[in-house]
Amino acid sequence: MTDSTRPEGTRTAAALLVDCLATQGATRIFTVPGESFLAVLDALPDRPEIDVVTCRQEGGVTFMACADGTMTGRPGIAFVTRGPGATNASIGVHVAHQDSQPMILFVGDVARGAQGREGFQEVDFPAFFAPICKWAARIDDPARIPEYIARAYAVAISGRPGPVVLALPEDMLVEQVPAALAPRPQVLRPAQAVCPDALATLFDLIADAASPIAIIGGAGWNAKAREYFQQFAERIGLPVATAFRRQDAIAPTSPVYAGNLGYGPNPKLVERVKNADLVIAVGARLGEATTDGYEVPTLEHPGQTLVHIHPDPEELGRVYRTDLALCCAMDEFAECAALWEDEAIIPFDAGAEAHAEWLAWSTPHPSDAAMDLAACVAAMREALPADTMICNGAGNFAGWWHRYWRYEAYPGQLAPTCGAMGYGVPAAVAAALRFPERTVVAVAGDGDFLMNGQELATAAQYSANLIVVVIDNGAYGTIRMHQEREYPGRVSATQLANPDFAMLGAAFGGWSARVETTEEFIAALAEAKRRSGIRLIHALTDLERIAASGATISGLRARARG
Repeated sequence: MTDSTRPEGTRTAAALLVDCLATQGATRIFTVPGESFLAVLDALPDRPEIDVVTCRQEGGVTFMACADGTMTGRPGIAFVTRGPGATNASIGVHVAHQDSQPMILFVGDVARGAQGREGFQEVDFPAFFAPICKWAARIDDPARIPEYIARAYAVAISGRPGPVVLALPEDMLVEQVPAALAPRPQVLRPAQAVCPDALATLFDLIADAASPIAIIGGAGWNAKAREYFQQFAERIGLPVATAFRRQDAIAPTSPVYAGNLGYGPNPKLVERVKNADLVIAVGARLGEATTDGYEVPTLEHPGQTLVHIHPDPEELGRVYRTDLALCCAMDEFAECAALWEDEAIIPFDAGAEAHAEWLAWSTPHPSDAAMDLAACVAAMREALPADTMICNGAGNFAGWWHRYWRYEAYPGQLAPTCGAMGYGVPAAVAAALRFPERTVVAVAGDGDFLMNGQELATAAQYSANLIVVVIDNGAYGTIRMHQEREYPGRVSATQLANPDFAMLGAAFGGWSARVETTEEFIAALAEAKRRSGIRLIHALTDLERIAASGATISGLRARARG
């Protein structure tokens, strides 16, 4: 319907929806366009404050939206079409859910009169997405759009942040609604104050502890939480470990930072957690990756007291036996802890000891490898600004950055805790658009890169500045490592025949280089730093050196057979 045929005093439901997004503070949406939401596409030019980023695959759309939500604390916004579009997009919904990050996915749906007939690309979206999001619904009544959008924002940012999915019947979007029907006011995260009695109990536990440790980062973490929790921990000498892929939750220069848990952690940190008499989890879910299969600490943790501080009451006591639970906002807790004075607490030496152990663990040692990834990461630390953002997907390659990179800035790490491959490049595009003044690096494995590397076309279209490092060992390395542990020497389905990634980078209009030695990597990095736009370094590595822990293929085989 054109403006000349629209009834006076009305507008389309799609225009109302876009106005609601603008009122909620949305400044960017990510999309692959579909005919099911043409009315929304038509309404967007009337809201120039909302930047529209056209992507190349719906998985890239939701990865970018998830990353954007991570960086801003407000829901990342994604629009995709029904059927294939929505199912492609589901991977990003799963990431946002397990990473506790706010996102809203809008899915163009079949017309209301066709629902239930298995029409063209029809899926029951509330049923499909319900297990992997906080709320999934369909807007059938256009008059309720302000209600649904406000509720979507409230659900996405409250408690444990996460994704919301709203289906939009295409005929609903073109209905006329009164122009006077206004968006609801901007929704803010509700205040979650700390219980003073619970906080006093926590400080009593700390005063009585001999070997405490904190595990931090996760739901609701932000710059304020980082600043105040660091002040609190440093004041009492409390060792602080970060949960899996939450390494920017505290500054690595902090004298109490003990390193990261997850895959390939410092063995001394693992022992420190096992031997702690008081474990304080702040924001972390204590998921399988962080706890090494619910073993560090164990679910019942005999001899240990567990304090769990989280913004969602449903998370507290859900998996772990919890001795003291505090349901509150992370930044509110951190500020109260930093300002709380308790003379009964004698500062611990353990924080400095744990930090020294981490420094030793995260310092590269000389290697005879032609391509020494530890030395490459060290060279990146020397060459790039401290506030560089590192974005990666899943694979053994990421272990070198987790171990040797220093995540100095917040936000400074975009990496999926659920282990989704293909996340790094889309996340880097989102980061480069959100923080154009910062250096952004996507680190990807060869298998990882080819799952969403096409989003370099999006980077080129929007003139994004990013460096891409592709680690090429000709294999699905993580699976090959497990394969050698369980079935040594019986290689199946993990070999990869790869393209020339440097030529591929050039095909997207970027500068690229192919490197096979540490020295060549350092020289290519220096050249990349002098340039702008897309810069891709194709680094060929030896599969024998399979992990940052020092594990080798031959060593895994020998151990499995022995």
